[in-house]
Amino acid sequence: MKLKTGDRVMVIAGKDAGKESRIARVYPEKNKVLVEGVNTAKRHTKPRGQTMQGGIIDKDMPIDASNVMIICEKCGPTRIGARFDAEGRKHRICRKCGGDL
Repeated sequence: MKLKTGDRVMVIAGKDAGKESRIARVYPEKNKVLVEGVNTAKRHTKPRGQTMQGGIIDKDMPIDASNVMIICEKCGPTRIGARFDAEGRKHRICRKCGGDL
């Protein structure tokens, strides 16, 4: 999976198509990502312990990684490529402009 926590992405499919936000969590074994403020569902929760309050809360649910595109600062939504530098380290690059992500 080429996406990482903290990446700025745009949702390209589903009910939230066109929204831009950051990745809060990545689930590589399921090929899903949790994007802040996207794919929100209502969950009925029980109060847990003395301090937790129960009720209906809005919770962000994971979406498939294929439904998001990373955003390059220069050229907008793009695909991710890879390049190795002189020391052999791998860097993610923008497929449109060739700049580092």
